[in-house]
Amino acid sequence: MSDLEIRPAQENDIPAIVAMLADDPLGAQRESPDDLAPYTAAHRRIAADPQQHLVVAVREGRVVGTLQLTVIPGLSRRGATRSIIEGVRIHGDERGSGLGTQLIEWAVDTSRDQGCQLVQLTSDATRTDAHRFYERLGFTASHLGFKLQL
Repeated sequence: MSDLEIRPAQENDIPAIVAMLADDPLGAQRESPDDLAPYTAAHRRIAADPQQHLVVAVREGRVVGTLQLTVIPGLSRRGATRSIIEGVRIHGDERGSGLGTQLIEWAVDTSRDQGCQLVQLTSDATRTDAHRFYERLGFTASHLGFKLQL
């Protein structure tokens, strides 16, 4: 897999990222690949924040994976800095190739480099395959999450 590059997402990567976000039953209900304006605005906010790392995995010039890593300083856990992994997506024809593992390993390594003591993520309760994947990588299901739509 030496032909893989993980790099910061650029504005011209947005259509490929949004297509991956929409390419599952949950994403198909909440994403709008035909209207990229809100995604472009969000990308600009993310790119301007040094605590945000929106990356893409590129193989042979094609975006095949993405995730967002957020670094959060905190007071709990003796002032620990933590990171949160969000929006992990792998292109359909790359699933099972080890690319997801490479992206998560990149996120964990980057978290260490940023001084984080903890890496966390959430996964929709219906994504049982994803849960097995994260557990295989050493993550433990330790909390119950809640959301409030605004």
